Amino acid sequence: MSQDIASSQDTTPFGESAIGRYLDDLAAKIPAPGGGAVAALHAAQGAALVAMVARYTTRAKDAANREVVDRIIAAADAARARSLALADADAAAFTAVGAAYKLPKATDTESAARAEAITAALVQAARVPAAVVDEADEILSLAADLLPIGNPNVVTDIGAAADAARAAATSSQLNIAINVGSLSEGQGAEFAPVLRRIEEITARADALHADVLSAVAR
Repeated sequence: MSQDIASSQDTTPFGESAIGRYLDDLAAKIPAPGGGAVAALHAAQGAALVAMVARYTTRAKDAANREVVDRIIAAADAARARSLALADADAAAFTAVGAAYKLPKATDTESAARAEAITAALVQAARVPAAVVDEADEILSLAADLLPIGNPNVVTDIGAAADAARAAATSSQLNIAINVGSLSEGQGAEFAPVLRRIEEITARADALHADVLSAVAR
């Protein structure tokens, strides 16, 4: 970020903030938060960065692009809210998988019910990171729309947003794969399209990162 944009406002040190407490939980020997929440928060951070750059692109000289900028702000804020909700959904889905595996299986009826519950829980646990991939896709599109018109003083934050979206997608790929790996081929088929789309998302993110570097070098 340009020094022209930097703020002198005092802020709470990250280690003493809610972020610090979250990282304490992430580092602890507890089931959640884990990689799924991290992926969703990558997406949330990417969306927040896009919204921030867009809000810095509301100067008088940006008036001609105001309609586009306002659309990007609204869409990025919505993506951030959805991504945060997905972080909570991932924790709930992970807990449900664990609970399903703990169900009794002493009788054929119990065993069948347990197997059904495990399958349902695994499918939901894969659907959450698949939704994160959707958010990553949206954030990259918004970042690409913003790059040609964004305030040049914060152009590198568009690149950071692209990198965060990329991390959200590739981290989600891992979380989808581990859950789908425990499903039958037919049950996992619904996730094949999103797994293929991740390759395209990473390529777009890399290209946008390179475009930002080119913009900085001018």
